[in-house]
Amino acid sequence: MKIYNLPGKDAWDQLCQRPSIQSEDLNIAVKNILDSVKLNGDRACLEYTSQFDKVKLDTIEITRTEIEAGAKNVDTALKDSICSAFNNIKCFHSSQYEKQKIIETSKGVKCWRKSIPIEKVGLYIPGGTAPLFSSLLMLGVPAMIAGCSEIVVCTPPMANGLISPAILFTANLLGLSKICKIGGAQAIAAMAFGTETIPQVYKIFGPGNQYVTKAKELIQLEGVAIDMLAGPSELLVIADDYSVPKYVAADLLSQAEHGPDSQVVLLATSVDLVDKVQVEIQKQIQDLPRKDIARIALDNSFAVCLDSIESCIEFSNFYAPEHLILAIDDAQNFVDQIINAGSVFLGKYSCESAGDYASGTNHTLPTNGTAKAFSGVSLDSFFKKITFQNISKEGLQRLGPTIETMADAEHLFAHKNAVSIRLKDINK
Repeated sequence: MKIYNLPGKDAWDQLCQRPSIQSEDLNIAVKNILDSVKLNGDRACLEYTSQFDKVKLDTIEITRTEIEAGAKNVDTALKDSICSAFNNIKCFHSSQYEKQKIIETSKGVKCWRKSIPIEKVGLYIPGGTAPLFSSLLMLGVPAMIAGCSEIVVCTPPMANGLISPAILFTANLLGLSKICKIGGAQAIAAMAFGTETIPQVYKIFGPGNQYVTKAKELIQLEGVAIDMLAGPSELLVIADDYSVPKYVAADLLSQAEHGPDSQVVLLATSVDLVDKVQVEIQKQIQDLPRKDIARIALDNSFAVCLDSIESCIEFSNFYAPEHLILAIDDAQNFVDQIINAGSVFLGKYSCESAGDYASGTNHTLPTNGTAKAFSGVSLDSFFKKITFQNISKEGLQRLGPTIETMADAEHLFAHKNAVSIRLKDINK
């Protein structure tokens, strides 16, 4: 990690740049994949799976029998853990359901909003070297609660051409049956346009690498909705003398191991603390199976020493991290100062891993600074909102003159007449 001591605010913008692939090259590569899948369907998907995942497949979809058989190959401890996480995630997301309210804005004018489940949704679940069954919980649970009628899951196969048993167990637990062995930008394209095997969906969810994120960005131009541009994982930790260096190091490494394009940031109130965390990182990284990946991510990461917790929070709000840990004394007292973050973890025992797996909050979160304007996935993400209104004769008599005056001022006389013609009949 690079270390910066008391950088001026004029340097913050440069410091907050995320690691990225050359944008023009990425755009061309992904657009070619989208065009090929749109034109050639399943055949293109199978060819890209062979090219990128080094796995040759004959079919894309997994049968119900395969799902049930694979789900049995999960040990009891993991099954119990997944079920426990499922219950917490379900509990938290169920609480987000809003009851319909009819509001009488003025006498005789009733307005309300109704939540309608999105009929067809696609869930992208990263797999391959790190099959993220936890992401299937995070997306599948709210989709299930919302009542989406068709849920399609795409996830890349492992080296043996199979899907992780943990993903299959989770799918079975959620009652999902449309599981397809396909990953990367080609999976996003398949769900956006539809293929012989994969149905076209109306909204696509799920995190992924920069290719997946770029594909989601481009398919919006084709009229397909997405949850957000959730790209490579990132974590920012604010630490002070209250912090435990080995905890901080463990948290930073937990996100650095996601991928080489992940980024972790440490904001601290002393250089001494940064040095202690660096020592702990070097100790802990030796025991990680994914240490080579973590080291590359750390090369793209940095630590900043600032003069106060308030300055650290100001920098954090500027960076707008996907995950933010306040590993500081009296963390609760600083909550109101946080305005840009995907998900926040308070105190030295609130490790980010809890949110990744089992505390109940969703881990599909805005990255790359988009937390300045976007929220993480929630139950609301799987609904569309339709407004209704019912205006009585008396209601239009009261409201009509207001509408006529406003329409007349905008020179939209047909708008005005739609009211006037009714009022004439009412007043006869």
